[in-house]
Amino acid sequence: MILREPRHKPEAWAKHKSGIKHAWALPFVAFEWLWEWLAFLLSNWRFLEVLEYLGTFSVLVAVILFFNEAGDRIKQKHYQAWQVINTAQGKGGSGGRVEALQELNTDRVPLVGIDVSGAFLQGVSLPKAHLLRSNFSRCDARNGNFQSADFTYADLSSGNFREADFRKALFRSSHLDDADLWGANLSGSDFSDATLVNTDLRNADLSDVRWQGIKSLRMANLYGVKNAPPGFVSWAIQRGAVQIESDAQWEAVR
Repeated sequence: MILREPRHKPEAWAKHKSGIKHAWALPFVAFEWLWEWLAFLLSNWRFLEVLEYLGTFSVLVAVILFFNEAGDRIKQKHYQAWQVINTAQGKGGSGGRVEALQELNTDRVPLVGIDVSGAFLQGVSLPKAHLLRSNFSRCDARNGNFQSADFTYADLSSGNFREADFRKALFRSSHLDDADLWGANLSGSDFSDATLVNTDLRNADLSDVRWQGIKSLRMANLYGVKNAPPGFVSWAIQRGAVQIESDAQWEAVR
């Protein structure tokens, strides 16, 4: 935006001061008249006009460069997120992995083969994440959001997923042995060829789960499951599942 604008030449001082009614106002009027002359002279200086055009042009160039480098900034952001995840691999705690995982998933970056075993990921939100062949063993992801996530061939053994949201998640050929899914929402999930040995499914929501192809449910605890599909509980018990409320009693029979 060009701020400089042409100005009319100020009137002569003799004429200008003739309109002053009070002597005390003379210094103030004189000061204002001098500034009017300075503004008039600068408004006709082409160099300033060129500078204003150059300023506007530099803003335009900066905007173009900003959008042109957007791809590089995203790549750098992803690189830093992966660095956080890989550096913390095999370590306990979060180590910034919750934010890094969520950032990558928000940008729809596949998380295939990711290893967060033993990590503290409580409350992590990874809806629709591509987690094929991932390693979530022994991690603490209580109250996590994994709605519609793909855990095909993944390892979730001994993980803590209490009250997590797994609606419509894919667990095809995954390992959930000794996993804690107490109170988890598993409605619509696919457990084809999955193993759930010693898995804690107490109070979990099993509405519309695909269970016919489950490989093993030996000693899986189904106490208090909600909305179980017709025939599932009896089928599971025939294959070694149990319904025991107490941890101590369940441990005693394992």
